[in-house]
Amino acid sequence: MAFLMLDDLIVLVQMICVIVVAAYLLTRCRIFTDVLDGHPTAKAQVLLTLIFGVLSIYGTMSGITVLGAPINVRDLGPMVAGLTCGPFVGLGAGLIGAAYRLTIEGFTVYACSLATVLAGLLGGLIWLFNNKKFVGTRISVEFAIMMEGLHMLLVLLMATPLAMALALVSAVAVPMILANALGMFIFSFIITNLQEERKTRGERDNYLREIERKNTELQIAADIQKSFLPSEIGPLPGFDIAAMSVPAKEVGGDFYDVIPFPMVAGKDRKVGILIADVSGKGIPAALFMALSRVIMRVNSLWHVHPAEVLRDANSIIYEDSKTGMFVTLFYAVIDLELRTVTYANAGHNPPLLFRAGTGVIEELMTTGVALGITDMAEYTQTVCVLSPDDCILLYTDGITEADNEAEEMFGEERLWQCLARYHELTAREIMDSVLRDVRFFAAGYAQSDDITLMVLKADKDK
Repeated sequence: MAFLMLDDLIVLVQMICVIVVAAYLLTRCRIFTDVLDGHPTAKAQVLLTLIFGVLSIYGTMSGITVLGAPINVRDLGPMVAGLTCGPFVGLGAGLIGAAYRLTIEGFTVYACSLATVLAGLLGGLIWLFNNKKFVGTRISVEFAIMMEGLHMLLVLLMATPLAMALALVSAVAVPMILANALGMFIFSFIITNLQEERKTRGERDNYLREIERKNTELQIAADIQKSFLPSEIGPLPGFDIAAMSVPAKEVGGDFYDVIPFPMVAGKDRKVGILIADVSGKGIPAALFMALSRVIMRVNSLWHVHPAEVLRDANSIIYEDSKTGMFVTLFYAVIDLELRTVTYANAGHNPPLLFRAGTGVIEELMTTGVALGITDMAEYTQTVCVLSPDDCILLYTDGITEADNEAEEMFGEERLWQCLARYHELTAREIMDSVLRDVRFFAAGYAQSDDITLMVLKADKDK
């Protein structure tokens, strides 16, 4: 009996493999998508009914005969149909399988046919009770075991003579239950993996859409931030000026500005310039940059002296800053007639002043702390007079801290050498040359910080 049971089980497993392969190919078809969503179309239900019905017939045809009764996995097709597609498909597949079983006859014909119909119907009811969703591996396997147990019970109740029914059940119950349970386990594994694939694919698609949305928003933010910077600079009578800002990310915290004073009393024939670097990078720095720029604009139009501008701007920025962010900033008022530069430096990198007459480079040093650090900050201002061909190079630390693959920084010394080398060029050419040298130094290494550069050069002839 043990050898008979093992042989029977091997044959049934072979049948299961064919059914599972067919079921796997079926789950990859487009019609099965609506099934997994719990909304199969009528056309899909009819087609699936026929497919699972054919699988049920195959389960009968490929079975083996014990005591004159076929042993098979006929119920597996209707069970799977019901559990995945609902009662209509499950019952339909069961009826097809049962109809074929009736043509074979045998003393278990009615019990086996009824079991096949119930397999599809009960599987469909389970699908309904689970909100039209597949119940998962554990419940599916338990259902297969109980369904085959019910199949054996129906044989004992309906088949005659009872002695032959008892002999049959004792011989085939275990292999049939194991085979159908194994088939259901494999099929459930396929379905579960398919659901996980669809879930993962959906999450991936949502992620990609979110990335695309954020990229679009970042591009809009970058365009808005670019609009904050002067679209054109100059011309400034008696001076040549150029500026550029290159953010490390889509948006950044560096900014520069050129502020005319056409309607401000005491500031006619004067213009304000500034360069600034907000702590941090990305969106937070960009927002803080926008705030700082507006505050500086308003205060520069309100006050005459740079020290007063920075003092009041600092108080407002400190009051509005709740995140501990700050901004280093160099602000100067240029007298276009006298060629004087009156400046105040709030913790910013000292701009470099090249004296054309002597070849000496001076630093326009700090006159106070960065804006937003303390509300009690005081600032002083300094005046310098520019001679023909004198040149001021204003920059943020993205220039001097640009690094290469060897983890070397560009540094202040190289910047001084650039200014000494290129001082005879125009402001635009000086700026482009410095940026070119920085890029060459970095040799394609990723930019780690925002880079902003402004060059102001006094004309040869006043």
